[in-house]
Amino acid sequence: MLKNIIGLVAGLLFGLGLLISGMTDPAKVQGFLDVFGAWDISLALVMGGGLMVAIVGVQLAKRQGSSWIGTPIEMPNNTTINKKLLIGAILFGVGWGLVGICPGPGIVLLGTGQWQAYVFIPAMVIGMLIYQWLEPKLA
Repeated sequence: MLKNIIGLVAGLLFGLGLLISGMTDPAKVQGFLDVFGAWDISLALVMGGGLMVAIVGVQLAKRQGSSWIGTPIEMPNNTTINKKLLIGAILFGVGWGLVGICPGPGIVLLGTGQWQAYVFIPAMVIGMLIYQWLEPKLA
């Protein structure tokens, strides 16, 4: 039960942060990504602030060993940059640049009733399903 409450509170805080920072506004995100045009630096500051919070959180988690609910904290140990990672990053970046939405803000936009989310989220799910179907064939 506590795990679900912590997850709910964390998700609500994350979604609220995305809304307040403007990361759910596709036009603002595309302005941030347009570094050679009318660049909007404000989201870089939001990301930098988020990065600072994450660095502190990861350092605390490394020292703690277990979560607030007693489950072990397992840090990723794979640091290999491979072809799959690069292709995925490129596809993610292109999609983000085209529509100005990524998965987190897309889910938040569902809750706000914005039509873009009702196009983006199904397209994202279809992309994941295509990957699950193709991945064993490409391996």
